[in-house]
Amino acid sequence: MNFDPQEIAALQTRLTALWHEETPAASGDGFLRLVQENHLRNFQLWHEEDIARRDDLGSERIHQAKRAIDRFNQERNNFIEEMDKVLVAELKPRETGCPKNSETPGMIIDRLSILALKEFHMHEETVRAEATEAHRESCGVKLARIIAQRGDLTLSLGELLEEVAAGRRTFGVYYQFKMYNDPALNPQLYRGAKPTGL
Repeated sequence: MNFDPQEIAALQTRLTALWHEETPAASGDGFLRLVQENHLRNFQLWHEEDIARRDDLGSERIHQAKRAIDRFNQERNNFIEEMDKVLVAELKPRETGCPKNSETPGMIIDRLSILALKEFHMHEETVRAEATEAHRESCGVKLARIIAQRGDLTLSLGELLEEVAAGRRTFGVYYQFKMYNDPALNPQLYRGAKPTGL
């Protein structure tokens, strides 16, 4: 099973560029397929959130964007948990007797995905012809910071995986049970959005 953080980060970078040129789709199998599925949901979320912030498309398109955001966010979290399930099965993290990481590896991979998208779009701003030179320079500074942050996070993920495999560190997976999409847990859904107190 391949859990190489450098390969994961490179894959996210490559797919981000590719998916801006062709219809986005995850492929392959195994753990890297889960990485791609998670990244695909973040890619879709990024662009639907951009649409949701526009005020010239009409209320129906914004409503559609918000529903899509809700769905993609749920799926994104599902794939974080699926990645963690595989990592738990493979690495067998200790339950007690060593420090526990506050984030799971799946959560860190998800953050790397978001940073890959930030890096791509911030780079676009550094070369946007109609932008001012000051804007491009400012975005260049931000881009350098994103690249540094992504590099540090990639190294941190590698260190965490090594320490978990060696039994020197662990992590807990709690399976978040997102409430907002569950008709049994969201009062607006199980009450049919009827006003309360009447």
